[in-house]
Amino acid sequence: MKIKYILLSTLAISITAGCKKSFLDQSPEATIVGTNFFKTETDIKQAVNGAYSSLIGMGLTSYWLFGEMRSDNTTYQYNGTDRGLEQREFVDEFLSSATAPPIQQFWQESYTAIAHCNDVLNHVGNITMTDAAKNQYTGEVKVLRAFHYFNLVRQFGGVPLRITATQSPSDARSKGRASEAEVYKQIIDDLTDASTKLPAKYTGNNIGRVTQGTALTLLGKVYLTQKNYAEALTALRKVTTLGYAMLGDYKNVFDPSNKNNSESIFEIQYLGSQNGLSSNFLYQFAPWTSGSTVTGDPGTNLGSGNGYNIPTQDMINAYEPGDVRKDASLSLNFTDPTSHKIVPYVIKFNHGFVDRGKTNDDFPILRYPDVLLMIAESLNEQGFAAGGEAFNLLNQVRSRAHLPAKTAGNADPALSVNTQAEFRDAIFQERRVEFAFENHRWYDLLRTGKAVDIMNAHGGRQIAEFSTIPAGSYKVTANKLLLPIPQREVTLDGLTQNPQ
Repeated sequence: MKIKYILLSTLAISITAGCKKSFLDQSPEATIVGTNFFKTETDIKQAVNGAYSSLIGMGLTSYWLFGEMRSDNTTYQYNGTDRGLEQREFVDEFLSSATAPPIQQFWQESYTAIAHCNDVLNHVGNITMTDAAKNQYTGEVKVLRAFHYFNLVRQFGGVPLRITATQSPSDARSKGRASEAEVYKQIIDDLTDASTKLPAKYTGNNIGRVTQGTALTLLGKVYLTQKNYAEALTALRKVTTLGYAMLGDYKNVFDPSNKNNSESIFEIQYLGSQNGLSSNFLYQFAPWTSGSTVTGDPGTNLGSGNGYNIPTQDMINAYEPGDVRKDASLSLNFTDPTSHKIVPYVIKFNHGFVDRGKTNDDFPILRYPDVLLMIAESLNEQGFAAGGEAFNLLNQVRSRAHLPAKTAGNADPALSVNTQAEFRDAIFQERRVEFAFENHRWYDLLRTGKAVDIMNAHGGRQIAEFSTIPAGSYKVTANKLLLPIPQREVTLDGLTQNPQ
């Protein structure tokens, strides 16, 4: 999708209402997104485009902060000279409180995005357009709404369900926190309906929008999270009929010249040449002491906004010898000039800059190997079969990484998988290295029930390695697996707080 087509709603909503009436004749601004704006199909399309725009900002910080850096995959490079973004470090260390700005930002951005979706759904039925267009717009925003709620329910547990547009200030308060089951039901309903409305593929300027494959893949992931393996398998098998295929070279998947390729099911679209539309992962993930060595950009100074999502030693050790994904994902080529220690950094989204501070890298949300590994996992959970389809799918992913197959009874103990539990571990390991730094790890830790044990062990190693980690860090309990509800929402909306 060409990014310029999906970031128009804010501009459109702000300028449309003022052209035909005098200032005194205009309706109150509380109704500006209602009858004052939605008149034509073009208005609906602009609002749909605006619903995509929320992904841009969240992809730049919130998604990797809470999906990757909170896990054992990445950490941060301590900056003793500038403590301005210490709250990001607290996310990594399980020290965040209900007043933490990153948590409030994640919550607020998610509900702003949901509100954009609700605006479209509230008005699309009243606008004259073809059924095909109406189905497309409805399906797109239902997938986006489901995606945001899926992130929220996994991070906070039950959250307020807002499924209609706010029409006036009196609608601002929610009905309180819905149960997790109620949130998941809404997610499944949205994705199921969207999967019947969306096309399998787009062409031209529509490439990059969510499709039937996006809806079904996300639906399969939701069912897998709920351990409903039969339904997950049903949804995911449909995705395999839609024409997706893995690229031959893992590294090429992330090259900006190869955006929206054959294995991309959904990715956040960035356009490096325009303000507000570019990505900056190259800079955020560069060690802050690296100058222009990592970025190649002599005109940009590094500081407190850099040195994040730094690969941990746990992550580095996770790669098997010969796995080509390691060199395509991280680099060990920078030595800190002060400590004289190697500081690893993510290279998966490092393809140079377009202009000062701007890069053109998209960010993958769903890729086809995810479908293959989720099918393999679902099959195994329904019954282990030595040499069966699940093994074939696992080894298809491993083959591209130039790794030998894992089989039952293999003479090499490292490649021998003989039970359901061992296959479960093999999938868990494969997901870690295949999707490293793509914001899957924390959610995989949660849904497999491994988060407490793995994160406490990881925390012990971090504390032993880094003397700058605050006291009380990495005291991970079941309560700590959910983020605290932002205190502002607890106070203003009367929401019940998560125990910490």
